Amino acid sequence: MTLPIFLAHGALGPWDEIIFLSVFVVFLVIMGIAWVRSRVIGDRDVDDDEPAASSEAPADDSPDRFTLQ
Repeated sequence: MTLPIFLAHGALGPWDEIIFLSVFVVFLVIMGIAWVRSRVIGDRDVDDDEPAASSEAPADDSPDRFTLQ
């Protein structure tokens, strides 16, 4: 009795199906782990390391700015 081919139809025969389904299962596992991790994090701010943007523009004479010549 041979394994019917439903999803993949390459030169490997039934091994195509096994490879295709194993890649699909690995993808589902990775997506499940990412979903669980995102649910655990919740509403916590992930980007705590970034400084808050100031609403004031820096002065023109600051060392961070210079004129192009």
